[in-house]
Parts: sequence; C-alpha cells; structure tokens
Amino acid sequence: MRDKRSSSSAAVCQSAVEAAIAAGYRHIDTAYSYRNEVKISKALLSKMQQGIIRRQDMYVVSKLWSTHHATHDIPLCLNKSLSDLQLDYLDLYLVHFPIGLKGMEALQASGKVKSIGVSNFNVLQLERLLSVAKVELHPYLVQSDLVEFCKSRNIALTAYSPFGSPGRPKDLHCGDTDPEKLLEDPVVGDVAKKHRRSPAQVRLDSSVETHI
Repeated sequence: MRDKRSSSSAAVCQSAVEAAIAAGYRHIDTAYSYRNEVKISKALLSKMQQGIIRRQDMYVVSKLWSTHHATHDIPLCLNKSLSDLQLDYLDLYLVHFPIGLKGMEALQASGKVKSIGVSNFNVLQLERLLSVAKVELHPYLVQSDLVEFCKSRNIALTAYSPFGSPGRPKDLHCGDTDPEKLLEDPVVGDVAKKHRRSPAQVRLDSSVETHI
C-alpha cells in the first residue's frame, strides 16, 4: 500500500486497513511518503464510528520524509501527516537519518508526538541515540548483531516486513535473499503444516516469541 510502486487503489487500501482492524490489528505503520495516510484515516474513522475502536486503542506510527530535515520543516511534515490522518497526535514518529534528530526532539513537547524513534539506523548511529529503533527483520535478513546490540542497550526494536518485501525493487534489496519468496520457503511451509497454520501466521508467531 505504498507510493507509486504499489498498484493498490484507494478503496483497496481502506478496505485492507478496515479488515486488519476488524481482525484485531492495533498497530498502524505509515509515512508521508507512502501516500496512503488519507486512506488510512478513512478506515480509522469508519471503525471508530462503528464503535469497534477508540483512538487510544490504536498505536499509529508515521515517519519524517527525507526532504524535511531542516528544523523549520520537521513540524510541517508532522502536521501534514496529522492532517491527512485526521489525528491530534501520533504514538510514534520516526526519522531515517541522524540529521533530523535534533528537530524531532522538540516535537514531544508539543504534545503532537508521544514518542520519537529511528528507522534503518546502523549500530554506530544507534550508539549515539538509544531509544527506539525500527528495522527490516525476517529469516532472510536476521540482523543478529543489531538485535543483540539493541537488547544489550534496552532499545525497543520493531521489525517491519516480517513476510519479506515482495514489492520492493531488486535494486533496493538490503542483502536479503529472494525476499519475495519468504512465505514460499519450504521450512516455513513445513512448520505451518505441522501446526495447522498459514505461513504468514508462523512468521508473525516467531516474531512474537522473540519479543520483537
């Protein structure tokens, strides 16, 4: 459901988010650059009007876009996301590059962001900021050193793309092998068959069991 690399229509995106909420999902991960925040807002509003969720039931995450790292641009990007999402605050706001960190810290005082964190930082960058990190993590991209580092420093770690990244162009692969085939992996398939679960359920269960 991301930007121009995705073929999902607005209706499909909204429907998918509504179905996820109905199934019990309470963590919404989006970004200014994904171009889906308006669609997500419609799904959230629909489920709120149905009485299925309240705002405080949801954990909504967005991200500062790479062209908005100047101190005066950071709140503009945040306000755009909040406006598109029709929310008063974000539970977590992430930044991809160290250059934007100083400006991000001021957002919490505004009450528009409950927590700030980082995404795709390496160990050296994390050593300079120990709080929350979000990275791609799955059996084809295990990042063992990074996981151990975060655990040793009590850094909360969020894993994205637990099913791999089938929609990501090959020139953007980060060292993972055939990410589009993760759910077709025979090992995952065997475990799923043994426990009478889908490959996707097996992947999510393994993330929960590792406390990530």
